[in-house]
Amino acid sequence: MEPRNFDGDADRPRSAGAKQTGRVLVVGPYLRVRAGGADAQSESHVVRDAEARLDEAAGLARAIDLVIADAIIAPISQIRPATYIGKGKVEEIAALAKSLDVELVVMDCALAPIQQRNLEKELHAKVLDRTGLILEIFGRRAKTKEGSLQVELAHLNYQRSRLVRSWTHLERQRGGFGFMGGPGETQIEADRRLIQERISKLESELKKVQATRRLHRAGRQRVPYRVVALVGYTNAGKSTLFNRLTRADVQAADMLFATLDPTLRALTLPHGGKAMLSDTVGFISNLPTQLVAAFRATLEEVLEADVILHVRDISHEDAEAQQSDVDAVLRQLGINPDDSGRIIEVWNKIDRYDAEQREELLNIAARRPEDHPAMLVSAVSGEGVDALLAAIEERLAAKRTTLDLSIDAADGAGISWLHRNSEVLTKELHDGRFDMTVRVDETKRDIVVNRFDAVPHHAA
Repeated sequence: MEPRNFDGDADRPRSAGAKQTGRVLVVGPYLRVRAGGADAQSESHVVRDAEARLDEAAGLARAIDLVIADAIIAPISQIRPATYIGKGKVEEIAALAKSLDVELVVMDCALAPIQQRNLEKELHAKVLDRTGLILEIFGRRAKTKEGSLQVELAHLNYQRSRLVRSWTHLERQRGGFGFMGGPGETQIEADRRLIQERISKLESELKKVQATRRLHRAGRQRVPYRVVALVGYTNAGKSTLFNRLTRADVQAADMLFATLDPTLRALTLPHGGKAMLSDTVGFISNLPTQLVAAFRATLEEVLEADVILHVRDISHEDAEAQQSDVDAVLRQLGINPDDSGRIIEVWNKIDRYDAEQREELLNIAARRPEDHPAMLVSAVSGEGVDALLAAIEERLAAKRTTLDLSIDAADGAGISWLHRNSEVLTKELHDGRFDMTVRVDETKRDIVVNRFDAVPHHAA
């Protein structure tokens, strides 16, 4: 649906037909950016296009099968403590919601509990903010026990501050006997207590998940597998690229948050080496802090990754703003997004460009600093994937040592050990001995040197 700008005396909405289940009005209450203002002057701040933001909010609503009755932009000059938007805007949106006969109003912003309650009273409809909407999507998409635990924890932390006196039975029966006892526990207090108990239980279960993940990572460190993690804005094409690189069949759809639960698959590198590729949950602007905290166990795969692929939908109109949002989340996780030795920027969806546009994009990438290259790929067609794999291998190799050695061809156990614990680059048989060039982690370098009389490799 084409978003409309609802500012002041905008055209009045059309009348709606019969009421439909899940019928919603999406409102984008975006602050006007003043020319020369602090936001405009900040070099690090990327101003997002209002229509692109509203389209993303509508996409979030569609992701849980809601029917969009209308989507409007409601520019505001300042945030109001009581209702987020001004009184006049509230009245206009209330009239629109009534004429469209909607059940739900989605506000594309983070609302305080009091703002949400006041808006529901004024609009006579259920109100859901951006955080609540994202939590709803995550709740539907979580498939594994771990994902479900993390989503429930985030949802309960969000709900805890939004308990309202929705019941007539606000107090339980008096304590004690007759009229001597004082007032019993209120319903809200009981609900808060139950929520806190559930939160404590979930946090305990997630600690077990984190311990299990640490064991898995320790197991991977005992073999020569390194971890490559995919990160990026939601719907940037991470899962499609994951499938292309690993020949897996992870769900990939043109939908926000199509993939939620993390997935690990073996990745074969150009010279036969192996790595583990991790597909993580997509990031999004204004990602709820509850989710960043709850999904930390999952995102630890990114923290521990040797190489991080920042996948960008380079064809998106808000590509620069999306990059800024992903960088912000990486910083929240304690990762420097400018670490060129660890992060490779992947410009995906180049298949959406014609030949002339693609040439222009290649020229832009060529002008980037040598230590901050951009890999142009199409996860759909496979274009550029070989070059990306070579770049991944090069980054991983930079953290490993290349050694030359000669081993008796009859030493089957030794040859087998080398294949299991190193990356065999070359292997040639001469006079009953194998001359081999292998690449090993620093943790195994001394073992190979001492056991096989290996020496540092010198390229011809």
